[in-house]
Amino acid sequence: MDYKYYYNKVNNHDDYGFKGITKDGYGLKCTKFKLSFPPQEQRRQPGFEYLMKPRPIFDNPNYKGCSKLKDKVAIITGGDSGIGRAVAVSFVKEGAKVVIVYFDEDKDALETKKYLESLGGTCLLIRGDLKDYNFCEKVVNETVKSFNRIDILVNNAGVQFQQKSLLDISNKQFDYTMKTNIYSIFYLTKCALKYMKSGASIINVTSVTTFYGEPELIDYVTSKGAIVGFTRALATNLADKNIRVNAVAPGYFWTPLQPACWEGAKIPTLGADAPMKRAGETYELAPIFVYLASNDSSYVTGQVMHINGGLFKG
Repeated sequence: MDYKYYYNKVNNHDDYGFKGITKDGYGLKCTKFKLSFPPQEQRRQPGFEYLMKPRPIFDNPNYKGCSKLKDKVAIITGGDSGIGRAVAVSFVKEGAKVVIVYFDEDKDALETKKYLESLGGTCLLIRGDLKDYNFCEKVVNETVKSFNRIDILVNNAGVQFQQKSLLDISNKQFDYTMKTNIYSIFYLTKCALKYMKSGASIINVTSVTTFYGEPELIDYVTSKGAIVGFTRALATNLADKNIRVNAVAPGYFWTPLQPACWEGAKIPTLGADAPMKRAGETYELAPIFVYLASNDSSYVTGQVMHINGGLFKG
């Protein structure tokens, strides 16, 4: 049976359930999947974290840093919210100074900066469009001007648009997705590389969808597959310079990308088809970035790290 979301407010509480109606008119509760989030949509890319219900959990208070990134400087694209915000928090706890690059999500970015500073961290915000090579040069120049070095580059920014068919993907959307998700990585990495020395780390964010072929994200999957190829080739190219290049392939995590992409009825069961039967919270993903950014992974390059609750075994 196909289940649909039905709004059923009882005692001022919405159960956020999927329900089906049989041919005889009987209602059935969906018990196949665990329901985690209320239906919600944000009709823009990128989404806003401050509008999400419930808010994502981006910090683990039990995570105690031990100076693994002391005095290092990290550029994190899309660091205002979602995965990028959680990574920034963990990096600051480990002693890094962070540069957060974001598109136009000012409220999220300022909230993140305030939070990082409450942890005793240093945060530089840079607003702009990574599809523009000149802006990528600006990001690098402002970082070097402020901190005189670049040790870590996290290429995390991205967009995705749900479309039922290849025929529904306009040429304009395909171009926008590719330029946001892969051109920006090429541009920014090319600009930053001139300042990265032996021991530096580049971490690219791909996606589990690349490995199982999400049918309603064809252009997104294409761009994320390109990131895997870019990571592997660049890792080999830079190995003799001792600059490591790796990728992280998240599964379904509760980030602004989800309500900004999917139709609202898909949100309650986000991640429920994984063996762990839930979506991840971003704080659960951050430690792998610390590992890849630090000397703990000194012999790790060209790898794709799969963090997805068992949805795909990499």
